[in-house]
Amino acid sequence: MRLIVESYQRLTGRPLIENAPQESAALREAVWNAPFAIVAHGSEADPVFFYGNACALRCFEMEFAEFARLPSRLSAEPMQQEAREKALRKVAEQGYIDGYSGMRIASSGRRFMITDCTIWNLTDADGVHRGQAAVFVAAP
Repeated sequence: MRLIVESYQRLTGRPLIENAPQESAALREAVWNAPFAIVAHGSEADPVFFYGNACALRCFEMEFAEFARLPSRLSAEPMQQEAREKALRKVAEQGYIDGYSGMRIASSGRRFMITDCTIWNLTDADGVHRGQAAVFVAAP
């Protein structure tokens, strides 16, 4: 959890969670229960989600175990994947982007729009790239 929270703070200069607790269990709970979606994928060639908080899991209509096996590209419909990849390449170059929006698809096939999205690179304290993360609001 610290990787997600600290990378966001380092890159954007803003806290991901206001008044984030320092204690690990409390931080995990704060991120899990945030009123906005937080997702993260690894750095594999075809990145797989390794985290989705409760809000994100509701948006995608999945349990955590199912979400944590999903290649992140499959969160977007095929016609939306090129725009998604373009945004992720920009993040890789710049460190983060704000204001992204795009259509996503839940496990039921329901489409939903993500708005006001920030996507950022996950880098550990040693500067090693560990993946990317996003925070967003889902429009009904």
